[in-house]
Amino acid sequence: MKATYIKHDLVFKKQAGTSRGVLLQKPSWFLILEQDGKVGIGECSILPKLSLEKDTNLSPTFDLICKNIHLGQAVLMDKWKHYPAVKFAIEMAFTDLNFCEEKQFYDTPFYTQQQGIQTNGLIWMGTKPEMLAQVDEKIASGYTCVKLKIGAINWNDELEILKHIRSKYSKNEIELRVDANGAFNPETALNKLEQLSQLDIHSIEQPIPAGQWDKMADLCKHTPLPIALDEELIEIADKDTRLDMLKTIAPQYIILKPSLVGGFKDSEEWVQLAQTLNIGWWATSALESNIGLNAIAQWTAKMKTTMPQGLGTGSLFTNNINSPLQIIKDNLVYTKTDWQNING
Repeated sequence: MKATYIKHDLVFKKQAGTSRGVLLQKPSWFLILEQDGKVGIGECSILPKLSLEKDTNLSPTFDLICKNIHLGQAVLMDKWKHYPAVKFAIEMAFTDLNFCEEKQFYDTPFYTQQQGIQTNGLIWMGTKPEMLAQVDEKIASGYTCVKLKIGAINWNDELEILKHIRSKYSKNEIELRVDANGAFNPETALNKLEQLSQLDIHSIEQPIPAGQWDKMADLCKHTPLPIALDEELIEIADKDTRLDMLKTIAPQYIILKPSLVGGFKDSEEWVQLAQTLNIGWWATSALESNIGLNAIAQWTAKMKTTMPQGLGTGSLFTNNINSPLQIIKDNLVYTKTDWQNING
């Protein structure tokens, strides 16, 4: 087996605003495996200030992985078990290598172009006019579920944006989700959730910063609208602690980003634990290129969830990898288009 890697910094078409700051570009690495004429590619996608990989220069790590590829998938994933995005790249590359078809990870109607995956339209933070323009654009293009990043601009302005949307579209026409990325103060969060609940909001992601289990549990117990945990999942690697957290906080939903929680196997463990506690879930990208997005979409299709997913991020970059992935109205679909060679 031969192993190589390529560093590929993804450049945003427009600045991506969140409560953690503005993203202009983000680093990715492609791990490439070759054996018996077959190729497998895995992506390590890093979100600065969020991924556990604090060192954004992972090229030395991939040098080591390539030199030790003979150790095999299980040993390598265990060796880098504290590096979720690196671990996922290893899992993705070996999974891709094991299928005969190009860029296939699972046998699903998604890969065979028979079924799409409904996605939400993502609205980045910006000025009030900018955010309203994004909303109108997404709805005009066919999205029936939109998710707004909130928590960075004036709270009253954010409420006005949501009120404006609801004045034009009822909850039966447009599903509204919001993502605070932990921006709310625990002492004032419930009041904000009560204001949001009057606007028929589907759910809010991570209202307060992660790691405050008791405060988040109290919030989930008294919330007037469903809470979805996102960042809360990232630093928990063992099964017992995962179960303990879910039992303690008792959220209404969890959100899975395979690049942030350690890959497919770890994501499936989260799903199994959540289902035992009647907690819902959906998947979102961690702003991977189309290489990683394709893998996550195929995994999501395999899991047969019917909720709108957060997988509509393929058009964010100026230098994404051209792929068969396309958004038609609000569905991510796999078409007959060829994949771009990542070297060119």
